Amino acid sequence: MKKILLSVLLSAPLWVLGQGFQVNLQGQKQIGMAGAGSALALDEASVFYNPGAVTFLEKNSVSAGVNPLLFKSAFKQSGSNVTEDVKNKIAPPFEFYAVWGPKSNKWKLGLGVYTPFGGLVDWGDNWSGKYALTSLNLKAIYFQPTLSIKITDRIGIGAGFVYNHGDVNLQRALPVNYPDGRSGHVTLDGTGTGYGWNAGLYIKTLSNISFAIVHKSKVITKLDGGTAEFDVPNSLRTSFPAGNTFNAELPLPATTSLGVGIPLSKSTVLAFDASWVQWHIYKELAFDYATNTSALADTKSARNYHDGSSFKLGINHQASEKLALRAGVGYAFSPVQDGYVTPEAPDADRYILSAGLGYTPTRHFEVNASFFFEDVKSRKQKNIETGLDGTFKTLVYAPGLSLTYKW
Repeated sequence: MKKILLSVLLSAPLWVLGQGFQVNLQGQKQIGMAGAGSALALDEASVFYNPGAVTFLEKNSVSAGVNPLLFKSAFKQSGSNVTEDVKNKIAPPFEFYAVWGPKSNKWKLGLGVYTPFGGLVDWGDNWSGKYALTSLNLKAIYFQPTLSIKITDRIGIGAGFVYNHGDVNLQRALPVNYPDGRSGHVTLDGTGTGYGWNAGLYIKTLSNISFAIVHKSKVITKLDGGTAEFDVPNSLRTSFPAGNTFNAELPLPATTSLGVGIPLSKSTVLAFDASWVQWHIYKELAFDYATNTSALADTKSARNYHDGSSFKLGINHQASEKLALRAGVGYAFSPVQDGYVTPEAPDADRYILSAGLGYTPTRHFEVNASFFFEDVKSRKQKNIETGLDGTFKTLVYAPGLSLTYKW
């Protein structure tokens, strides 16, 4: 019982940290190119993709967008022919950007509010892995004020301070039963904050080929005063104290990206991004509980992630003065090693496909739409903490829409 209970609490934030929803849903134009675009001064989403490119934007602007995200995951337990699916729930990652600067374009100020991690997963109360997880609801919002400076007519640098606010609610069954046969239940709630930075260099050569170097720092997110509420029979309440709280630190990794933009014609540009995600900082997950019992002690659990990476290729074609068309492909390598895959983060290497379009009805307004798809490879795993043994298969769908006003 002690081992199973501890695994409940140890697994809570893993979904935040996995590759799972780290899918670059931060700008509709870039999403339409599979997340490539750090070496292109496309729009105000450069606040996220490359702060050094922001000062090369010709106009001031504000934009807002949303990407309803559908996470479709299936699990087949080893030795079973039954496939169990998550319930259909839609998470709404969003982005908001504002960019302003003088007409000389020597410098610009920017603000980004976006959700790099977030979503919903609900396996139901009676699936075979209910003692590992029944549902999870995560919201992580980043706030990034930014300054971008044009050093020369072809070189820009920029940096932004990042503040992270996140909320997580995780639920799962407990292997204890009421007289009527129903299982016990635990709900974990936590709120965390963290700080970091995002800096970039943008270079446009005489041949109009552009290059980018971008570094997003690690963000150590602190969960203080998270609550663990247990629904168990009265005979077990002393082992499952009501209103217990915990503190923890969760390391979100640094990411370094190299980008290149290659003009194929006056109306068409190719973008390529390679990113190195430094997951090696995630060695263990530790919890400090306010109240300890024989079934609940302060814990440390090894994670031993390795670094991940991704490669993305996109194209942007200006079909007419008002219409732009986009497409992209990519591939991402998972940082989650064998033995650490969980229902919160059924992670594996993945293929990325995307498409998008933009329409400019007037000189002030622009509408952009995108569709993002990930095919996560099937992965057979036995989790070292929970013992859950089977094969996961996941697909991710994320249509998106944004509206921009420029002046």
